[in-house]
Amino acid sequence: MILKGLRFGMLLQLAVGPICLMVFHTSTTYGVIYGLHLVLAIALVDTLYIALSCVGVAAIIKKGKINEVIKVIGCLVLVLFGANTIAGVFNLSFMPHIPLFSNVSGKNLFVQGLLLTASNPLTIVFWSGMFSTQMVENQWNKKQLFFFASGCIMATVIFLTAVAFVGSALGGFLPQIIMQVMNVGVGIVVVFFGIKPLLIYLRHLT
Repeated sequence: MILKGLRFGMLLQLAVGPICLMVFHTSTTYGVIYGLHLVLAIALVDTLYIALSCVGVAAIIKKGKINEVIKVIGCLVLVLFGANTIAGVFNLSFMPHIPLFSNVSGKNLFVQGLLLTASNPLTIVFWSGMFSTQMVENQWNKKQLFFFASGCIMATVIFLTAVAFVGSALGGFLPQIIMQVMNVGVGIVVVFFGIKPLLIYLRHLT
């Protein structure tokens, strides 16, 4: 069951998203150790969301107004982090001038990783739907589901750890100007991940 979860989780990781890009950016800029702090934060939030999906929190989040508020907040957080990544290339910051965002340390990056990953609680809805489908189709019991979910988490850790090492290796020999261009590119993509669903939501309202 763990291997099944691992394979399924790896397939999900191939759909590169803003979290993966932030791990790459952090490792390229500050080194693999800092990138691994983000990986740990991401794995913890994913574990929490999987646990919540199994106890029915997804049903609450699906409800109208709650769903809309969560979606908007998640989009704004992504835009803020992406814009801050771009601004950092020019020694600027869109984040509040507090230690959590102004200093670079393992602890601060870990907390930022928690915030960035937690900005998309709709992940609970995804895990809930996926686990429900798997349980029905495969007639799994709770123990089997637990091991499958463990495999999914392992896939996240393994894939993002590899991304952190690749980013750190590239950061070791790439010229500074290339690093800056890459950071701007990552920031633009993260902003896009935030703006696109927000625009779709706003268009739906009109």
